[in-house]
Amino acid sequence: MRETPLCDMKKGEYVMIKRLAAENTLRRRLEDMGFIEGTKVRCVRISPAKDPKAFLVRGAVIALRNEDSKTILGVKLP
Repeated sequence: MRETPLCDMKKGEYVMIKRLAAENTLRRRLEDMGFIEGTKVRCVRISPAKDPKAFLVRGAVIALRNEDSKTILGVKLP
């Protein structure tokens, strides 16, 4: 299946995280927030300007800028 960055998700879609393309501090911060390989993520809100987007991750809603969410890659779930 094709990997999709979280910044391309539409409201209500689910993905399973496959990998993080971020490095160093950003990678560690994303992992600390729960963006870990194998985690199911749902896009729950999109701002009117399309940036940032809010994601439901392990029971918490986390808003990320597109600049950061493009480094999280996953496969879409039905």
